[in-house]
Amino acid sequence: MYTLGLNTYHADASAALLLNGEIICATEEERFVRKKHFAGFPKNSIDYCLKYANISINEITAVCVGRDTNAKLGKKLLYTLSNYRNATRLISHRKSNWKNVNSIKALFEVYYGSCPPIKNIEHHRAHLASAFFSSPFKSSTVVSIDGSGDFSTVMIARGNGSVIDVLESQDYPVSVGFLYTAFTQFLGFPHYGDEYKVMGLAPYGEPHYFEKFKQIMWLGKKNILDWDKTFFSFKTGAVSYINDEPRVNELFNKTKFQELFGDFRQPTDGIDKRHKDIACSLQRYTEHLIFGILERAFKLAKSENLCLAGGVAQNSVANGKILANTSFTNLYIPSAGHDAGISMGAAQYHYFNNLRNNRAEALYNANLGIEFSNDEIKSILDEEGLEYTYLEDEKLFPYVAQKISSESVIGFFDGKAEFGPRALGSRSILADPRNSKAQELLNAKIKRRESFRPFAPSILEEYGNEYFEDYQFTPFMERVLTIKSEKRNLIPAVTHVDGTGRLQSVNKELRPRYYSLISAFYELTGIPILINTSFNENEPVVNHPREAISTFLRTNLDTLILGNFLLEKKEL
Repeated sequence: MYTLGLNTYHADASAALLLNGEIICATEEERFVRKKHFAGFPKNSIDYCLKYANISINEITAVCVGRDTNAKLGKKLLYTLSNYRNATRLISHRKSNWKNVNSIKALFEVYYGSCPPIKNIEHHRAHLASAFFSSPFKSSTVVSIDGSGDFSTVMIARGNGSVIDVLESQDYPVSVGFLYTAFTQFLGFPHYGDEYKVMGLAPYGEPHYFEKFKQIMWLGKKNILDWDKTFFSFKTGAVSYINDEPRVNELFNKTKFQELFGDFRQPTDGIDKRHKDIACSLQRYTEHLIFGILERAFKLAKSENLCLAGGVAQNSVANGKILANTSFTNLYIPSAGHDAGISMGAAQYHYFNNLRNNRAEALYNANLGIEFSNDEIKSILDEEGLEYTYLEDEKLFPYVAQKISSESVIGFFDGKAEFGPRALGSRSILADPRNSKAQELLNAKIKRRESFRPFAPSILEEYGNEYFEDYQFTPFMERVLTIKSEKRNLIPAVTHVDGTGRLQSVNKELRPRYYSLISAFYELTGIPILINTSFNENEPVVNHPREAISTFLRTNLDTLILGNFLLEKKEL
C-alpha cells in the first residue's frame, strides 16, 4: 500500500512516499528547482518518489496534503469579526494560495492522467505525526511549535500506539515563531528562514534585555501563550507567496519595539553589542517560553517521552537544553522537523491514525533523497571533460583524511541526499576541526556568509561522551550541546564562542561510508570529529553531481569526492 504525502503551496514544498507505513523516500522541491524554501507544487519531488518506487500514480492509494482549510472555521470567523481590517486584508492576500491548494486534483490529472483520493491533514497534526510515528516510543507527549499553520501556532497531544489525541492548541496569531521572526527582522535579517542567523549571533551577547521581553509575550494560564498584540503587525498576515517563494512580511511595530530596544538595524548596518545582546536575550527568552510550553504538555500528556516538531523545533540551541530544563527524560526530533516534514507527517497521520495500521520501525535514517551510482557519476564527469581518479573505499578514505588533515576543504557527495535542512555527510563540505582558521575560511571563501556563523562537529557516536557534557545521541544535528572544557582547544573550529557545538552523532550502521571517513581521520590525528557544513553556496544544498561540480569549480574547495571519484584542483 503506497501513500503519498505532500507539503504544497507552502514554504519548503516536499513529497514523501510510504510503503505499508515505512518511509521509503522523501525530498524537498527546492533541491530540484534551486529556489530556497520553494513554495509551489512539488512535481519534481513527486516524480522522484514514483521513479524510486517504480510505480505509476494509479498505485497510490491516497495523496495526503498537510493542509486543511476547514480546520478551526469557527475560530477563524471570530478572529475575522474581531479583527476585521487585518483579517479581510489577510483573506484577500491568501485567496490566490487557497486557489492553488484547491487545484491539486486538476494538476495530478494534467501531469499524471488521474488523481488518487486526496486526504487533507491539518498542518500541526502532520507535524505531530512526523515526530511521533517516526520515533521509537510506543507512547509519548507530542508537541508542535511553529509560526502558524491552519490557524494554530502550538499543538499539544498524547501519542499512544497508532493514535494521536490532540489535547490543546494555541490559536493564531499568538506565536513563539512570530516573536522570533519579528526580532529577526528588527535585527536586520529580513528574509524567510533567517532566524538561524540570530541563533548563531546570540552567544556573542549577554541577556541584558531578557526582562523587557516579558512585556511582549508570556506563558498563559487559560491559553498556552498570551501577548501584548500592540507590539505586532499582521496587516497582510505573516507570510506572502510570490512566484512560489515565501516572503515574510514585516511583523513588528517599529514604534513599540524602538521604545524598548532602540533603533532597528538595517541589513547593511554593522552589528554592534546592542544587537548581540538583543539576540542573546531573544534566544534565552524563547527557551524560557519553549520550556514552559513543554512543561504544560508534560502535565497534560503525562509521558516522560517527548516528540517535538515544527519550525521552532529547529532551534537546536533550545533542543539541547530540553532534557535538563523540563520533566522529560527522552527526546525525539525528526530530521525534517520544519515544514518540509509536513509531507511525511501527513502521510503518516493518515496511514496510522486514520486507518489504525500498526506502527513502522523508528526512523533514524535521513537518507531518503535522490542517489547517483558510480556509473552515472562517471558518465557526467566524462561529459564535462573533467580529470578524475577512481579509488576504492579502502584507499579513498585514508587519502581524503590526509588531505583534510593538511588543511584541504573537501566537497563530499555520497549516496542518497538527506531529507531535512541539515547536511549529514551525504551532501557536505568537510574540514579539519583542529584548524582555528577554518571557520573564517569556510564563511568567507566557500559559504560566503556572515563571519559569526558556526560550523558543526560530526563525531563518531562512541566518542560522544568523551567530548560532550551530558551527551545525547543526536543523529540529525538537531541539538547543541556543551563541549567539555578540556576538549575545546583540540577542536577550536567547531567550538562556538560559548563552548558549545551543534553536533551530529555518526553511527556506523546508519552512515557507513561517512563513519569510515571520520574513522580514517581519527586514526591519523586522534580526533574522531570532522567539520561538517552543507554543500552549497547561498543556495539550496546540492542535489545532483552537476551542482556539486559547479560549486567545486567556482569556490575555493580544494577537493571534490563524488561517490568513489576524486577531483582535485591543480596547484599553480
